[in-house]
Amino acid sequence: MKMLKRTLLAISLASFTQVSLAAVVMIGNPATADQLTKKQAQSIYLAKSKKLPSGASVVINELSPGDPIRSEFHEKVTGKSDAQLKSYWSRLVFTGKAAAPAEHGSATALKAAVASTPGAVGYIDEADVDGSVAVLFKP
Repeated sequence: MKMLKRTLLAISLASFTQVSLAAVVMIGNPATADQLTKKQAQSIYLAKSKKLPSGASVVINELSPGDPIRSEFHEKVTGKSDAQLKSYWSRLVFTGKAAAPAEHGSATALKAAVASTPGAVGYIDEADVDGSVAVLFKP
């Protein structure tokens, strides 16, 4: 009986956790915000596109490797894991094709960087979106 109660409790907690999480969204500075397609978002985060559709130069912001929001975003948008991203960006930086994105230790820091930099993009949990940033894409 105790085992059944523990199992039911674990299932209930897992269900609650899944429901309480919002979706990850790509954000941008409101002054240079454009609505993006998945292909455009992917091109930006893989440094294949260095400008937003409006023509503004892109400043890419990332959360630190291992952050669950980072993993979710890249799984849905670029299709790459943290290890694959590290290898990909190392190659781009080494060959001089791109500068590494700025990394932030928290969604709050990333959001502040995007809010204060024209052309900046990033990603956060949708629940953290406020008037300081604009949603560009929701995977």
